[in-house]
This record gives sequence, C-alpha cells and structure tokens, in this order.
Amino acid sequence: MKKIHLYILSKPIYGHQLPMNTDQHNFALKILLAEDSHYDRYFFSKALKEISIPTHITTVNDGIQLMDYLAENSDHLPDFLFLDLNMPGKNGFECLSEIKQDINLSDLPVIIFTTSFPSDKNYEWCMMNMLYKIGAHDYICKTNDLAELKQVIHRSLTMGIDDLSIK
Repeated sequence: MKKIHLYILSKPIYGHQLPMNTDQHNFALKILLAEDSHYDRYFFSKALKEISIPTHITTVNDGIQLMDYLAENSDHLPDFLFLDLNMPGKNGFECLSEIKQDINLSDLPVIIFTTSFPSDKNYEWCMMNMLYKIGAHDYICKTNDLAELKQVIHRSLTMGIDDLSIK
C-alpha cells in the first residue's frame, strides 16, 4: 500500500497548530462521530484506525448528546464532525443547522455520514445539495465494505485538511 504524506500549511485549527507533515509528528486529528447505531460506531472506528492519518475518535449516540458535547467542549472542538442524519432526539439536519448558525461552532467541518438511497438517487442528490447549502463539507454513504469505508473517510479527511490549510 502506498504511504500518503500530507504536506499542509501550518494553520491553527481550534486552538492548535497543524504540523507541516503529519508523518513526522505525534499529531492526531480529533474526530467526533455522532451516530446512534452501535454497529456503525464500531465499524467507523475500525476503519478510522486503519487509515494512514493519525486520529483520535470520540463518539456520541444522538443529536442531543452531540449538541451538549459541543456546548461543554466549545474551547476544545474536534477537528471534524462526522454526523449521521437519522438519530433519535435531534436529527442530523437539526444539528447541522444549529451548528452552522452558532458563531462559536460555524467553522466546524461537518461530514455527513448516512445511509444511501439506492432506489431514489434523485432524492439523495437533492438532499445532498440541501446539506451542502446548510454548510456540510462532505457527504459519505455508509457501507459494509471496510476497504471502501477507509477510502472515503481518508478522502474526506484529506480534502478537509486541504480546505482548512488554505483558509
């Protein structure tokens, strides 16, 4: 497997500096996963451990826990939030809207992590466009294929790091 080196500008993200080359530092991106399915949390964590980008994951089980976590940790926000849309209490749409309307949270990169709609691609396309307009940075469809999940997580994080480094 080809080792990928991430060379990025040194830019503060939520109170800390990004290293110039993540392979040469003890640096881990802080990932927050909001997901109500125990299986999906486990599978996502497993995929995250196997990618070449160092990470540390924290999970919450629903939208209410997510918003409470963000309020309690506003001084130490994660680098990326992976957000399920269909959660009890408060769904991902509500959470994304609240995050993007809160001046203290609006810069938090949110990556939607949800079930795809294979029978209605037009509906999924419209939903993706709406989520991007609200402020989502990326959209990942859940999969049961570990290699595919690792690839899309890696792509989202790499793309997110590149976006943050040029702002």
